[in-house]
Amino acid sequence: MSRTLAPWIIRDRTFAWGERTYIMAILNVTPDSFSDGGQFHTLDTATTQAQHLIHAGADLLDIGGQSTRPKAEVVSLQQELDRVVPVIQAVRQTSDIPISVDTTRAVVAREAIAAGADIVNDISGATYDSTMLSTVASLQVPIILMHIRGTPQTMQQLTDYQDLIGELLEFLQQRVEAAVTAGIPPEQIAIDPGIGFAKTYDQNLEILRRLQEFHRLNCPILVGPSRKSFIGHILAQPDPQQRVWGTAAACCAAIVAHSDILRVHDAREMVDVCRVADAIWR
Repeated sequence: MSRTLAPWIIRDRTFAWGERTYIMAILNVTPDSFSDGGQFHTLDTATTQAQHLIHAGADLLDIGGQSTRPKAEVVSLQQELDRVVPVIQAVRQTSDIPISVDTTRAVVAREAIAAGADIVNDISGATYDSTMLSTVASLQVPIILMHIRGTPQTMQQLTDYQDLIGELLEFLQQRVEAAVTAGIPPEQIAIDPGIGFAKTYDQNLEILRRLQEFHRLNCPILVGPSRKSFIGHILAQPDPQQRVWGTAAACCAAIVAHSDILRVHDAREMVDVCRVADAIWR
């Protein structure tokens, strides 16, 4: 894989793209996320889980206060702030682990960075808030841009693609160009094809099979298959928390394709998966 990407240097960590796979551990401080909603939505439970994920070997934490599961209701700006900012502050008191804030709102991004977060992870590709890209440019932090159609309320009715991979690449290319135009350095932009977001079962599998095609955008690639419904479909497993080893297989597919970051719930297990898979394929 002939890519030369500038590393991200965040706090005391260097993310040297291509050398190994990095684990982004999910911390949903929501009552209604599809897999772990309600488990970590108090400050005490969220900070305890953050420490668990850090000790499990996660490379960064992704903290979000707005569920993006299908049909999820949008929370108010103040609710989202009240969920994420105290948790970021609490984690930052005890750890220098890099933190990304999972948000589509520029105000939340700004407040989260002020509280100690380092990266903005926007599932809308910075399309929901017209001020997101200029805000991230002013904050001088990296951004992760994901592909989606519609909103979590409507996305699963918007899965009709004529050329799935071509349309995803076109969307992401346009968003990268918009980010650069807004003043974000190209080396500070990562992309995410958005597995599970406005994608059918078959389309999710096609993305995993063709992940290498996303390298043409010359950005670090984040893949988020963790516990998702396509895995449940394959395994006939309705409980997302019982999809750990199905997630592991999907993560291996992403590693074979030289993806850079895996966004996962089960940090300890996926750290082991990455170490072995990296030893084989990297």
